[in-house]
Amino acid sequence: MKRAKPVADAAANMAAAVAAMPEIKPGQSIALLQELHILTREGKMNQDSRRKLKQVYHLVQFIEPLLREIQQDHPAISLVDHGAGKSYLGFILYDLFFKTLSDGSRIYGIETREELVQKSEELAKKLDFPGMSFLNLSVAESTESSLLPQRIDVVTALHACNTATDDAIAFALKKRAKFMVLVPCCQAEVATVLKKNKGKALGKSALTELWRHPLHTREFGSQITNVLRCLQLEAHGYQVSVTELVGWEHSMKNELIIASYKNLPRQRPTERLQEVLETLGLEEMGARFFAEQVAKAQAVE
Repeated sequence: MKRAKPVADAAANMAAAVAAMPEIKPGQSIALLQELHILTREGKMNQDSRRKLKQVYHLVQFIEPLLREIQQDHPAISLVDHGAGKSYLGFILYDLFFKTLSDGSRIYGIETREELVQKSEELAKKLDFPGMSFLNLSVAESTESSLLPQRIDVVTALHACNTATDDAIAFALKKRAKFMVLVPCCQAEVATVLKKNKGKALGKSALTELWRHPLHTREFGSQITNVLRCLQLEAHGYQVSVTELVGWEHSMKNELIIASYKNLPRQRPTERLQEVLETLGLEEMGARFFAEQVAKAQAVE
């Protein structure tokens, strides 16, 4: 009995410390936050953890209304998180929204690093989060995997590097996702093509000055990549909005693209997509952004 008091005091102190934190939401799993190393065992949080949690909360703020919209249409929400890493987003989203559901809703985390998949599986079991699955696959492999449903409601990709975002978009299009929530990262492919064709383009238009210098090539390439992605999504009937994930003081890789399938008119964005590719000498990128497939589908319609 004498040893019980220090343990009780420690628990009480931690509970008091956590209760004083505005970042912790009512009913949130303290054990989860500790396992994710957002909270220490003593219930403390450093500045880096606050930044990370703020970013995930901001994403959840955008995703939760989408989930509620799906619930109005049907039960059993399916969400796939590509490039899940340690699955901060998946676990916190499950804790805040999915864990109270008993309708077969499920979050799938897709990750290429086997050790992270294994740790996530162990953590989901430890926390009794039965509606979470983790698959050791690339984004491209997951598109053909029989381990995932034929249709997915929501696809997320947080800081999916370079072409992994495009693979996530391809996955979502094939799975006829109603919503996509994307935070692209390290887009290099378009910049490489701009650099390769720069010599031929320099004499054609003054617009080439936008990417003549190497630093501008990288920055412009990154921006135009996301412009092409938005046009691609609009050409498939999605309504697209672009905003920042969090304040610029937190991250420069900060663009948040949210796409909602509305079966909108597709001719104008299809034409614009092709026009941008041709104007910038990026015709060879047509396959990456489905320009030819979209144009053919439009012609049939």
